[in-house]
Amino acid sequence: MELAKISTGAAIVTLIAAVGMPGAVSAQQAEMSFFVTSVGSGKGADLGGLAGADAHCQSLAQAAGAKLTNWRAYLSTTAPGGTAGVNARERIGQGPWRNAKGVVIATNVDELHSEANKISKQTALSEKGEVIPGRGDAVNIHDMLTGSDPAGNYSTAGGDTTCANWTSSAEGSAIVGHHDRIGLKDTRHMKSWNSSHGSAGCSQDKLKSTGGAGLFYCFAAN
Repeated sequence: MELAKISTGAAIVTLIAAVGMPGAVSAQQAEMSFFVTSVGSGKGADLGGLAGADAHCQSLAQAAGAKLTNWRAYLSTTAPGGTAGVNARERIGQGPWRNAKGVVIATNVDELHSEANKISKQTALSEKGEVIPGRGDAVNIHDMLTGSDPAGNYSTAGGDTTCANWTSSAEGSAIVGHHDRIGLKDTRHMKSWNSSHGSAGCSQDKLKSTGGAGLFYCFAAN
């Protein structure tokens, strides 16, 4: 009889532990401060401007159970007439930033924009903690919208580098980075997480044609 009680108790403990496992994942997601959007706006690079992109980050983070609330899209903008644009690096707080599995991808802004950052296909996870497909997968969507140069500033390359400051789904182009740090030609730029090349256009189809889906990085600036 006592043996039966012990066996039953052990089974209950095992069951509780098994049920508790998802809770541990949720706890990590609650502390999350960095992710790649699992879905884009559905309108290519038209994100509704910076405000719309930030709101998209906030919505996805909230749905995933994140506790932090001041979410910012890692996007730069340009301004006409030579006026300075908005720099992505200045929008995202000071760090450190953790993914949905609790891995620190950078401790501060300078580290994030150095070779010391930990961004890779294995760490640049969605808000759900899922790996985003990259080069070599059946579907490659490693292009992340940024509109930025390698230092995280707005581009001075000339022409449209932000799809009309994230309001166009037609004409234009946007600078993208590779979350998996891999490119068709394995050059320095193709290994960049935030500034690899320009997109073929701003529509969803044009983004797909060069390995994208309108996804972008989100950081908690809390």
